[in-house]
Amino acid sequence: MTHLIAIGGSDAGISAALRARELDPSVNVTVVVADRYPNFSICGIPYYFSGDVTPWQSLAHRTTADLEATGMRLRLDTLATGIDVAGRKLQLRNPDGSVEDLGYDELVVGIGALPSHAGIVGLDQLGAEDGVHVIHSMGDTFALDRHLTERAPRSAIIVGAGYVGLEMAEAFTVRGIRTTQLQRGPEVLSTLDPELGALVHTELDQHGVEVVVNSTVKTIRKTAAGLTVTGIHEDAPFERTADLVLVVVGVRPNTALLEKAGATLGPGGAVVVDEGMRTGLPHVYSAGDGTITHHRLLGPTYLPLGTTAHKQGRVAGENALGGDAKFAGSVGTQVVKVFDLVAARTGLRHHEAAAAGYRPLTTGSSADDHLRYYPGAHPISFRITGDHRDARLLGAQLVGRLGTEVAKRVDTFATALYAGLTVPQISELDLAYTPPLGSPWDAVQAATQAWEAAAPGRRASARNASGAKPQTKPPMLAQRDPSRTQDPRIDNA
Repeated sequence: MTHLIAIGGSDAGISAALRARELDPSVNVTVVVADRYPNFSICGIPYYFSGDVTPWQSLAHRTTADLEATGMRLRLDTLATGIDVAGRKLQLRNPDGSVEDLGYDELVVGIGALPSHAGIVGLDQLGAEDGVHVIHSMGDTFALDRHLTERAPRSAIIVGAGYVGLEMAEAFTVRGIRTTQLQRGPEVLSTLDPELGALVHTELDQHGVEVVVNSTVKTIRKTAAGLTVTGIHEDAPFERTADLVLVVVGVRPNTALLEKAGATLGPGGAVVVDEGMRTGLPHVYSAGDGTITHHRLLGPTYLPLGTTAHKQGRVAGENALGGDAKFAGSVGTQVVKVFDLVAARTGLRHHEAAAAGYRPLTTGSSADDHLRYYPGAHPISFRITGDHRDARLLGAQLVGRLGTEVAKRVDTFATALYAGLTVPQISELDLAYTPPLGSPWDAVQAATQAWEAAAPGRRASARNASGAKPQTKPPMLAQRDPSRTQDPRIDNA
């Protein structure tokens, strides 16, 4: 009987184990989990702190009993410390401190990523007991929850204004904590163009969050006044003090286990795998946030996302049983809610596309989420990027009010990217319409038609047939070749 071991109790490891048991209920599956909280939604943690999700146990996708009911065996509070590739043995440290070698036939490593410290002095010396927190695990969640309950901080500094940082700014504000958000780049949410990030910045301002952009944090230290953060703001020293500091400046792949076993590292320092999630080490697979991602427009890159981890884990679990599944690739689709605003992106931004060798043209526009004569219409702001040579869609960014279905509309663009559609072909899609929910030309199509109006060989106008309002005047570019419908690099990526 095949013995499959999956290391990691989050998205990739659990997905691999579930897929293996689904395909062959007789397979022996063991999941090694470093803590006691398998299959918990790390993405949902900010909503626990905001009070939208209670109790904390609700964050479990499946309970331990649910997982064991599938036939898998869970080894909780157990740390994988080494892999004997030749002997097909996994070295473990058990909860009581004892060590053990556990044999396997196939091994899937899905131990994810670790919080980045971004070179901030003091993070290695200060921890949760001092009031300095990260938010990456259930252990981090409980530590922060104790701090909020026992010390009732009145002020907080959040270092980082990415997805989790923005969600936690909302959570702290809802709890009545005066919040300052520090961002290294020129605008919050650096995965969007600054023009759209500014809309998110305004939303934070309107809810009382102090946002300081162009600020690089250098040190965190304890002082008589509390926790003091120092750094550089627009070439000048700055200092802020608060009762609590939360550092959310990204992640780095957790690769020590596989690197020690001989795996190759690639973009971002993540483990290199083929499209079947094979590491090149015999009988060893890797999936999730410690693994490279095949991006359908970029090729191998590092892009840690929960959705990707689920898909990669499923592929690894199937192939560990002798299958030939392939990870179809990511286009980097992401979405976040910040108070009453929703921001999303998929594919490439202008500078990313240019760096990858495309010839991008990017336009900005806005269109109402549904027909204006029906009450409650709100505009959605778009930025569309296409290749001016063949009009292929390269990326899209959207920001709109909560309720304007930004998340589902970005999925339309993500689907178009997956299929390799051109920007004009999106106007041909048969999208749903009724006045309370949309328009005969959906807002998605209004945005792509605004791109067409500005594209080479097309006459731009102040308002095109769909009603989109162009917001930028791109430079004149050469006429694209209408016979060229695909960039051959994509097929070879």
